[in-house]
Amino acid sequence: MTAALSAHELIARHRSTLDQALEAIRTRAYWSPHPEHPKAYGENGSLDAATGKAAFDALLGTRLDLGQPGTDGWVGGETSPYGIDLGVTYPHADLDVLLPAMKAGQRAWRDAGAEQRAVVCLEIFKRISDRTHEFAHAVMHTSGQAFMMAFQAGGPHAQDRGLEAVAYAYVEQVRTPDNAEWTKPQGKRDPLAMTKQFTPVPRGIGMVIGCNTFPTWNGYPGLFASLATGNSVLVKPHPRAVLPLALTVQVAREVLAETGFDPNLVALAAERPGEGIAKTLALRPEIRIIDYTGSTEFGDWLEANARQAQVYTEKAGVNTVVVHSTSDYKGMLSNLAFSLSLYSGQMCTTPQNLLVPREGISTDQGPKSYDEVVADLAKSVDGLLGDDARANALLGAIVNPDVKARLEAAAGLGEVALASREITNPDFPGAVVRTPVIVKLDGAKPDAEAAYMSECFGPVSFAVAVDSAADAAELLRRTVREKGAMTVGAYTTDPEVEQDVREVCLEEAAQLSLNLTGGVYVNQTAAFSDFHGSGGNPAASAALCDGAFVANRFRVVEVRREA
Repeated sequence: MTAALSAHELIARHRSTLDQALEAIRTRAYWSPHPEHPKAYGENGSLDAATGKAAFDALLGTRLDLGQPGTDGWVGGETSPYGIDLGVTYPHADLDVLLPAMKAGQRAWRDAGAEQRAVVCLEIFKRISDRTHEFAHAVMHTSGQAFMMAFQAGGPHAQDRGLEAVAYAYVEQVRTPDNAEWTKPQGKRDPLAMTKQFTPVPRGIGMVIGCNTFPTWNGYPGLFASLATGNSVLVKPHPRAVLPLALTVQVAREVLAETGFDPNLVALAAERPGEGIAKTLALRPEIRIIDYTGSTEFGDWLEANARQAQVYTEKAGVNTVVVHSTSDYKGMLSNLAFSLSLYSGQMCTTPQNLLVPREGISTDQGPKSYDEVVADLAKSVDGLLGDDARANALLGAIVNPDVKARLEAAAGLGEVALASREITNPDFPGAVVRTPVIVKLDGAKPDAEAAYMSECFGPVSFAVAVDSAADAAELLRRTVREKGAMTVGAYTTDPEVEQDVREVCLEEAAQLSLNLTGGVYVNQTAAFSDFHGSGGNPAASAALCDGAFVANRFRVVEVRREA
């Protein structure tokens, strides 16, 4: 293929950004090359708000032809949680044709080397970033996120996470030099001398199994970690959230072709209703890496059955907050209320269980009983979501009927401290919008345990009464060990309680946030600085993003000869 963009041009264009990303993962300081504010777009080739919305609207009802080999039909059927039929159709692949085609370009991609692969990935990010407004609407209308969240989490934050994976991939690949001269003294005899060459070799084809709620944020790390380490990547999106990842594949294929590589290094595997091709693909011998975000049941199946592949999973967990004491009661309530409400609790990091001593807590406003703490939190959520316009902007829409059913069933699990209410979205009358429910449970009662020890994904939280801080720490330990947790939060002014909770999190490998009362929330993580998951408890087998997430996507093969 003739390259429209040479390696030299790409390195000149993107090497400084790569270097900044490498420095960011080393220092863990704040950094992002992708603007968070919508008004930052509209110049230097990027789409502004109006043009991006028009580009999204132009996609509706169209066929997204990616030019993939083996296309044997067209599939679609996405309906926005806001009540709009997207009408976009995608290529359906004959896997026996597509998978061999994906392997054809791997040799050239492998031989390009770590730096060139990295800057090709950065060019992909640049073009996706230029279309952030368009992508934001695609994420919004497949995930149900409110627009601003879809813009930030589905746009710059997702791009940051992908770039972070590329930076880690680069570090791990260049850890070993390309060449080495090896000499071993032999006393009076001539020394032994060898020339050694080391090449990072990809595993094969990586598959990304996308999720409904965060198609780009959860999809980009695995996609770009595999691509940057020399693998081709097959993207299998969630049937309800195809469009954002299909657009990503489209951009990646364009950039690969323009840089002289085979566009079939990245391809889409959309499916017919009920086809379930993820399970079929997971057992194909060509699939050597799998990245998955979704239910525990299927994640466990992948780990047990996809034996030919390196499997990275993010599954379910029961996220917990220990509420022991605080020096900023109002700030604590405000912070928790926002965390419980954001995107209707449809985040893998949203707190579910709030462990509160039954005798109450100490605060800067004096002692507060368990009942007072729960009632005040309910009032804080009510106040946050009291204005419908603001509520719609925070809550978004319920992503699927299963979440709605869990929300409605939760009210029957215990005493309701905060009832969920229906909100109308004037812009999208078909949207299902609900405020969170908070249910009071007694942690000592066996019938309550079945509720709080199971993940209830969505806007459902349990205020669990416990006997003491020590009991809270022990319940936290058991929850993380048995069910997993993506996040843990704690509020305490007692150094001993803090140390106990910290020790639990260190021993059970759970990421901990302490005494958050400002504009940082337990269910948000920052790329290049925060780790998302740990890979050390049942909620996830990998962390986004660390060296372990990328290092086993390739192996180093040595060729040696006598000097």
